[in-house]
Amino acid sequence: MKEKKTAKKQVLSYERQNFWKEAPAAEIKKANDFAGPYKDFLNECKTERESVVWTQELLKAHKFQPLGKTKSGKKVYSIFRGKTMAMAVIGSKPVSEGVNMVAAHIDTPRVDLKQNPLYEDKSSDMACMRTHYYGGIKKYQWVSTPLALHGVFVKADGSLINLRLGEDPEDPVFIIPDLLPHLARKEQYTKNIGDAIDASRMNLVFSGMQEPGNEEKDAIKLYALTLLNKKYGITEKDFISAELQLVPAYPARDAGLDASMVVGYGQDDRICAYTGLKALLDNLDGKSERTMVVYFSDKEEVGSHGSTGAHSIFIQDFLASLLSHNGEDSGSANLRRTFMNSRILSADVTAAVDPNYPGVHERQNAVLFNHGVGISKFTGSGGKSVTNDADAEFTAKVIRILDDAEVFWQMGELGKVDEGGGGTIAYILANLGAEVIDCGTGLMGMHSLYEMCSKADLYSTYAAYKAFLKSK
Repeated sequence: MKEKKTAKKQVLSYERQNFWKEAPAAEIKKANDFAGPYKDFLNECKTERESVVWTQELLKAHKFQPLGKTKSGKKVYSIFRGKTMAMAVIGSKPVSEGVNMVAAHIDTPRVDLKQNPLYEDKSSDMACMRTHYYGGIKKYQWVSTPLALHGVFVKADGSLINLRLGEDPEDPVFIIPDLLPHLARKEQYTKNIGDAIDASRMNLVFSGMQEPGNEEKDAIKLYALTLLNKKYGITEKDFISAELQLVPAYPARDAGLDASMVVGYGQDDRICAYTGLKALLDNLDGKSERTMVVYFSDKEEVGSHGSTGAHSIFIQDFLASLLSHNGEDSGSANLRRTFMNSRILSADVTAAVDPNYPGVHERQNAVLFNHGVGISKFTGSGGKSVTNDADAEFTAKVIRILDDAEVFWQMGELGKVDEGGGGTIAYILANLGAEVIDCGTGLMGMHSLYEMCSKADLYSTYAAYKAFLKSK
């Protein structure tokens, strides 16, 4: 963060700085240029699997090799079950002396199809799909909005079929229809906002045609299955094992008259995943003393459980394999020591002050657009429940790293005390003994279909991760 020029304020006062006002012209240009490829990433990577595939291709282009399949490479990566991954550049010091890690998550709030979703609705004569939402969403935002269907089918022979329908301008899109206001007085207007949209009624209108002359039962549903079979070779049974997600069919766009912002789906937390990845790749020119690691976890929005969540064994196994690859002891004692010597940024977004709802924040301890990456010493709710709460020494170290690199940063927390709250994977990694602090971009409209960030903060997040990864 650039400091005030006044000597008194340099010594006695802390005041965050506005990037657009204080940054050199060259940095402003870099911030604007950085946003273009980022929007492309958001458009291409709307699911965890898509994010992993896209990242793997980029790593291959930079000569990274799969960990375990190379004996001497310093640039390695590992993918687990197609939905979580980690990548590393091994430094000159032993891995056991600790790694510098940026840990983000690549799952996002969404609406999933149920495992047996397709049915013919007799009241409307339409083929519909039953859904189950994933993560913390406002259900009313997902109705009467264009949706795309992404995911995978696994056929009986084990082959994988990727589905991405609704993104191409020529593709049809899908709608969960809302109730018209003329008939909503009893069904919706008398209810709290959280209950106005019943999750059991968030059914997708999938299709409406049937083959002429077909008098079979469920002819509309059967016609939908016929189209799916012709295009993808699937049957209704294949839905049972499928992973299918409904996501907004919108592309990411510039926002604001000055185009100083980006709006797009899934910025929580793919904005931190992208900036962490780019920071790692842009640190390849110079030789690092400490090993640099970027970790993409899954399932954060639903508690980080499961084999691909941060609670799983994957990240521990990755570091153990990294130790072995580097010719070091990978036993449990040395692995524990490695984590205890490691420094980690829990790379997750935070809530920026919304001009329409400033009262849910305490401005002095809130993140503002255009003032740099947000550092959160703690998350959780109420009395810091389920939080990491980074110690003073590590907090000060991270601030020194960012100041030395002239990165714009600000300290903030997720709303007023007792207003609500939220969590990250910071405490999970801290439980392994590492020094961890939350550090990420402030968003408006978090968990909505169209989240918004400042290009200044996007670029500052990248600069922060780059400086942290190569720090000694």
